[in-house]
Amino acid sequence: MKAFHDLTELPTPSLILDRSRLLRNVARMQARAQALKVQLRPHLKTAKSARVAELAHNGTKGPVTVSTLAEAAYFARHGFRDITYAVPIGPQKLDQVAALMRAGGDPASVDLKIITDHPAVAQAIADKGRELGVAFRVLIKIDCGLGRAGIPPDSDLLLPLAGILAGDPAQPGSRLAGVLTHAGHSYNATGIAEIERIAEEERLAAVTAATRLRAAGFACDIVSVGSTPTALFAKSLDGVTEMRPGNYVFFDLFQAALGTCRMEDVAVSVLAAVVAHHPGRNHFLIDAGGLALSKDTGANKHAPGTGYGRVCRPGDALPLPGLSVYDVHQEHGLVGGPLTPDGKQAEPVDFAGHAPGSRLRVLPNHVCMTGAMYDRYFVIDPARNSGQPGGGPEIVAEWDRVNGW
Repeated sequence: MKAFHDLTELPTPSLILDRSRLLRNVARMQARAQALKVQLRPHLKTAKSARVAELAHNGTKGPVTVSTLAEAAYFARHGFRDITYAVPIGPQKLDQVAALMRAGGDPASVDLKIITDHPAVAQAIADKGRELGVAFRVLIKIDCGLGRAGIPPDSDLLLPLAGILAGDPAQPGSRLAGVLTHAGHSYNATGIAEIERIAEEERLAAVTAATRLRAAGFACDIVSVGSTPTALFAKSLDGVTEMRPGNYVFFDLFQAALGTCRMEDVAVSVLAAVVAHHPGRNHFLIDAGGLALSKDTGANKHAPGTGYGRVCRPGDALPLPGLSVYDVHQEHGLVGGPLTPDGKQAEPVDFAGHAPGSRLRVLPNHVCMTGAMYDRYFVIDPARNSGQPGGGPEIVAEWDRVNGW
């Protein structure tokens, strides 16, 4: 593959990762985990990169969370042995899970934990484990208010689920590993005080479920919580053993608008090229549209006018004022000023400053979604090397990422 030296040489669109910002972000969360006295198990659905995972653990192969079995296989190949697949398992995937557990060979087998909240699935897990001669380690999913998956901590289903998963000690097809919850609704908070409240509800839900299990005689070694906002603003995680934030490695415009990071902490952007001017419509086109940027507009909830991303010059740390990708089609991005209530740009666009062929970077609304179309990061490190004049930051590395299911 051709070696690229700076941003002017890259194909567009490309995914750009600022290593200086990444390192600052991971250090911040490492300090939080240490202060809260819990294990950090980063959720790699955001980065999908072994290199990022290593940096999140100070260069080691520490515990990770994944959202697909493709991710689990990828991280296992890269030497990560303690993996939690944090999406409710379907029985049709259990053969694949068993194969991954055995992939490292004895004694270096992969500790791949799965989750469920359904008695029939729990029974299928136990039965399949006995059939295959493996003991699946299973976490019970607890709902702490998101309302997407999981059972309430006081649910009548909790103890029967644990009974199924604990199974027959003489022939275990499954083992109860603990409980897991996720306060995804913290993304809808209206301020830090509300995030703090949700963080305590998240903690209490997991600890309450664990306490009930232990009181009934079940082992509950893992008490797992996690979202980037609650991990950053929880006042206490007493009774919790680990946290699973993911977005924090990169952050994005949603997090900046929510108040969990600064704009200059956003570590990933999409490099795009200006391809046309349309003065009569008061916008110019870039070659990054809905697929390259995603169509997630969640950041607009907290920062109206964000559109589908904020625009930076290639070498700049902060977005240009009053300029965003206000509309997207599959491969087209329309860049203009903030919209008025009737859907028109309120300010004239500076066409002279964005000639056709020139490049810019778009900061994403939701970096987890934006990254999905790319197979690699082009890594820059402006804090160490600003690159050549006019060329933007130098490309210092290329890091792979895994996609698919």
